[in-house]
Amino acid sequence: MSNVKSEKKPRIPLGANYWKLWSSSVVSNLGDGVAQIAYPWLASAVTRSPILIALIAVVQRLPWLLFSLPAGVITDRVDRRKLMLSMNVFRTAITAIVALVVFGQSSTLPSPDEIAGGIDLETNWIVYGALVIAALLFGMAEVLYDNAAQTILPAVVEPDALERANGNLWGAEMVMNSFIGPPLGSVLIGVAFALPFFFDAGTFAVSAVLLLLVAGTFTVDRSEEELAARVDWWGEIKEGVKWLWHHPLLRPMAIILGCLNALGSLVFATLVLFAQEVLGVTAFVFAILGAAGAIGGVLGSVLSPRISKLLGSGTSLYTTFIAAFVTSIIIGLTSNWIVVFVNFGIFSFTAVLWNVITVSLRQTIIPDHLLGRVNSVYRFFAWGMMPIGLAAGGLIVAGVESAGGSRELALRMPWFVAAAAYVLLFIYAAPKLTTAKIEAARAEGIAAKKADGDPPSGDAAEAGREAIAETGVPGAIPPEPGDDA
Repeated sequence: MSNVKSEKKPRIPLGANYWKLWSSSVVSNLGDGVAQIAYPWLASAVTRSPILIALIAVVQRLPWLLFSLPAGVITDRVDRRKLMLSMNVFRTAITAIVALVVFGQSSTLPSPDEIAGGIDLETNWIVYGALVIAALLFGMAEVLYDNAAQTILPAVVEPDALERANGNLWGAEMVMNSFIGPPLGSVLIGVAFALPFFFDAGTFAVSAVLLLLVAGTFTVDRSEEELAARVDWWGEIKEGVKWLWHHPLLRPMAIILGCLNALGSLVFATLVLFAQEVLGVTAFVFAILGAAGAIGGVLGSVLSPRISKLLGSGTSLYTTFIAAFVTSIIIGLTSNWIVVFVNFGIFSFTAVLWNVITVSLRQTIIPDHLLGRVNSVYRFFAWGMMPIGLAAGGLIVAGVESAGGSRELALRMPWFVAAAAYVLLFIYAAPKLTTAKIEAARAEGIAAKKADGDPPSGDAAEAGREAIAETGVPGAIPPEPGDDA
């Protein structure tokens, strides 16, 4: 028997630039976590209308439906780091203006304790108008920033390290967004309503400074003639749309994720009213509910690669549908915030599992010169459905009330509607998101990049060869193929 031991492959370092990007993301997501409490609590302080509250979220997500396709063209023509930097500067200014408006109107706003009691009040149109305008501008900046943030990562880390790099980012994002930021936001609201908004503006400013420290140029490798030529907006958008639409995996995956996001938005459109009036929570407990998402998300980001390897990537994605259905039913029936806490954690775990698998897959198989545009088309489906879901959520609550149903039944109804829709969506998705199809697409992407002179290394290359051998997939994606949360 041989005594030769297989040599363990060294862990690929993520590099200094990655950790600067990571630090920038951590700081900005801390501000986002504070904002997750500050904005909905402020909205519930200026209006109690479910439609008006949902409208703020609709307006913020609307740019994903209207602006994501041209944003992809922009991302593929400019330095992606500079684009992220400029968007953070822009968001600093917008948040500071909101903070000043809230500060000026603070004497007219009810206290956080009065809001938690479900106070009946007239709409404050000055603050509400500022929130709607800020939401629209934030949404436009978010489209550009997020698209650039996802497309810059493959230029910063090695292909074999993408899942680990994405897992680290989502783990930190969940901690800041849902574990540290929201409780901090609830404390800041208790001091002064405007304080969390000033804090949020400061985090965007610090994040922008950290992006300045990232070394290098992050533009797509194009000729000077191409970059100097007048932008053919429709032609470039069409190229990204065509690539995605003809991909047998990413097309249905984008549509499915769009439906998942629409259903998630359906229930979260009036979540702040559900929490206040059905669960009876304070701003601090509302923040604790968000911490459940952090716990589940962090566990998901750490365990995603192992779960994907153990169950298979397709089976791992199925867990998202199962968890969404079960948790929606339970939350819709309960009035106990602890039960909601547990179910938020379970759903968040599977949502991050979905993201780690699918985003890493896209970064692997989409050619770099098309990454920004194809990513934006993918997000056009995935995020463009959010405003539709948010609007539907507000209309469901208002419709049940108008039909004579109680306020409590109206606020519970979006959860039941979503649960039924998850079952139908799973029936559609199950045959399209199998492990064999996902690994075949991954293998094609690795082989295509290798053929273009960008060879994968380590375990990913070996996995690619094994998947090709097992599935019989062709060795490369043709130029015009004929495929997160």
